[in-house]
Amino acid sequence: MFNFEKLDVWHKAIDFADTVYSVTKTFPSDERFGLTNQMRRAAVSISSNIAEGTSRSSRTDYARFVELATGSLFEVVSQSVISKRQGFLSEADHLRLYSAAEEQSRMLSGLRRSLLEQ
Repeated sequence: MFNFEKLDVWHKAIDFADTVYSVTKTFPSDERFGLTNQMRRAAVSISSNIAEGTSRSSRTDYARFVELATGSLFEVVSQSVISKRQGFLSEADHLRLYSAAEEQSRMLSGLRRSLLEQ
């Protein structure tokens, strides 16, 4: 087992990516290379940055990857608002994503804080 696989924040990031994939399945086909792709790539980037950060030799470097993961999370939030406004995302799915993003954000913030405190 890899170190990152022991982290709840990584598991939540995987769950978040699953949710993004699920809700974007209903997006119009002409958005396949637009919002669908952008949201999926950003969602996948969250867990990827957490994983990559665990391989770094310093806690500061690791914290930087957690920052990148947070940035990707915020991208998905912004893109979900656009998707909702364009009628691609239902209010219920938007709220589901938003709520999961809030939880993920708190977890990432806690991880980053713990890395920088020592």
